[in-house]
Order: sequence, then structure tokens, then C-alpha cells
Amino acid sequence: MRLSQFIVQHVDRIVDEWEKFAKTIQPAAQSMDREGLRDHAKEILLASARDMTTSQTKTEQAAKAKGVGPEKTPTLDQAAASHGELRHNVGFDLVQMTSEFRHLRASVIRMWVSSLKSPDLDYFQDMIRFNEAIDEALAESTAAYAEQVGRSRDIFLAILGHDLRAPLQAVSMSTELLMRKVGLDELALSYISRIKGGTRHMGAMVRDLLEFVRSRLGATLPIQRKPMELASACREAIEEACAGQPECDPTFEVNGDTHGEWDRGRIDQLLQNLIGNALQHGANSHQIRLTLSADETSVTLTVHNFGEPIAADAIGTIFDPLVRSASEELGHPSTSLGLGLFIVKEVVTAHKGSIKVTSNRDDGTTFTVVLPKN
Repeated sequence: MRLSQFIVQHVDRIVDEWEKFAKTIQPAAQSMDREGLRDHAKEILLASARDMTTSQTKTEQAAKAKGVGPEKTPTLDQAAASHGELRHNVGFDLVQMTSEFRHLRASVIRMWVSSLKSPDLDYFQDMIRFNEAIDEALAESTAAYAEQVGRSRDIFLAILGHDLRAPLQAVSMSTELLMRKVGLDELALSYISRIKGGTRHMGAMVRDLLEFVRSRLGATLPIQRKPMELASACREAIEEACAGQPECDPTFEVNGDTHGEWDRGRIDQLLQNLIGNALQHGANSHQIRLTLSADETSVTLTVHNFGEPIAADAIGTIFDPLVRSASEELGHPSTSLGLGLFIVKEVVTAHKGSIKVTSNRDDGTTFTVVLPKN
């Protein structure tokens, strides 16, 4: 009997074996009923059997073995993906989920071989096709499982970021009230100032975290365009970034009319991250230079600093989330989550603008942002 026929005729027996094995996976399977343990096994097996009976050239077979072929088995893929999602939801880890497919493969081959009366060359081809089908199912299940893991992590980060805002606000308000009290000596005021600065940094980190999670969960960065003047926003951002740093004295040059329609809150995020990045990585804060140049349709912002250049192989990932610089990795800590430049890119994209970076030891590092005026 051909393997595809054997699977169809004995599918319930095979699924019984699947159920017995799934029940041994503890503690996840401890509270699962029979239906949950047998989840999608029958659909995967029957779809595999159907796939084995379809014609396939040697070229198609070689492509499928490498995972590059266009051939797909919709029913098999859908059942396998659903299985991966559900196994994640009930608490199976990835190793436990993949072990089910290993056991399924072994069970089917063992049962089928024991039923054979005499060898046939076609049987070898059947085994190859069956293994291809199971590999496809495993790949789809693993991808769906990984996607669920990522989504669960993002939801956790969203809840964490949201819930952190309340205690941070309480700390911030308390420091404001303390600052207004009379009779505090200089040392006490310095302590309060440090608490206030730390709270501001943590608040920025929480905002960046929430924006990152928002993008990961598929939501675009919302903006509300209103008339504003970009030069004044830059001056305020420089003043805020340099608060508490007497040695901080960036140069700022404006050319042209910098009025336009942008989201002021998002622009502030962009400016704070770009200026903060230059202050953090610049060799000398006095050499940080900001330039605004405007024409009729757009405004170009450049932020320049000297310092250790960005490595050539890192330029392509500089705007990716959770990317830290080499200096930070080598023991120069910062309060950054590695999300600042990612947020900058998201703000620019939401405004339908562009951003690029150049960096070398002689010329320094320059971020160039072009924003349409409306």
C-alpha cells in the first residue's frame, strides 16, 4: 500500500499516537482535553497525503527541499500555522512543539513499514514526499509560533510602558513640589535636581518604548499637522537638551523661512533624539552644529558632530530598533534603549520626509533630515 493511502486509511490511529505523545508534554498538556491534544493533527496528515499524490518534477522537488520553491499546500500550511499559534497559547515551548512533528514523522513511518509485505522502489519516493510535507508543516508551525512569541512580548512591553507612566508622573510632580519649598539648602536642591533629571530621562525612555511597540503591533505613527515654526522648536530643543550641562553650547544656523505644517510633539521627539545622540557621541559638545535650510516646499535639518565615526557596516542598521553603538557595547553605559534613532526614522516617515547619515573620522557624523512643509 502506498504511504498516502496508508495515511488516509489509518489517520485516526495515527492521531491517537499523536495524542498519547502530546499528553506526555508537561506541564502544558496537564490541563488540556482530548480535542486540544489532537489539535489539527488530522488536517495536517490528510493535507500531507493529498500533497504526496500531486505531480512534482525533479526541479520542483529540489526547490522545495531548499525552501525556495513557489509550491505551497494551502490547507497544510493553514492547519500547521494554526497549530503553532495554539500550542504557544497553551504554554508549549518551541522544542516541545517541534518534538510533536518528530514523533509524528517517526510514528507514521514505523506503522507503514510494519504493514508492508514486500519492498517497492516507489516506497522510497513516498517517504521523500512525506518528509517534505512534514517539513513544510513544521516550518509553518514554527513561523506562526515565533510570531505569537513576538506579539506576546510586544504586548507585555506595551503594558509595562503604559503602567510605568503613572509612578514616573508621581515622582516628577513630587520633585516639582519639593523645588518650591523654601529653606532648602544647596545640597538638597542638587539632589532634587538629579531626581528630576533622572525622571525626565526615564520618561523619554518610556515614550520611546511605547512608540516602538506601537510600530511592532502594526500601527503607524499617528501625526496631527498644525502650523509651526521649526527654528523656534530647534532652539527650545537645544535649550532642554543642554539643561544642567554648562559646557554644552551647540551652534545653530537658520537660512530661509522655516514655517510649515508638522506635528509639534513628534518634531520635538525627533529633535531631542538627534541632539541627544550628538551630545552623547560627540567628542566635544562645543563642536555640535545644527543647520536649518528652507526652500518653498521643504526644510532641511542637519545635525553634525565630531567623534568616533559610525562603522561602515553599522550605517545600514543605524535606524533599526534596539541597536546600540559599539562604544556602548564596550562598556560606556547610557540611558538609551537603542530606540532613539528608530523613533527619529518613524517620525520622518510619518511626515513623508527622508533621513540619511554620513560618518567618517575627518568630516565627522552628519544626520540630514528633509521634511516637506505640508
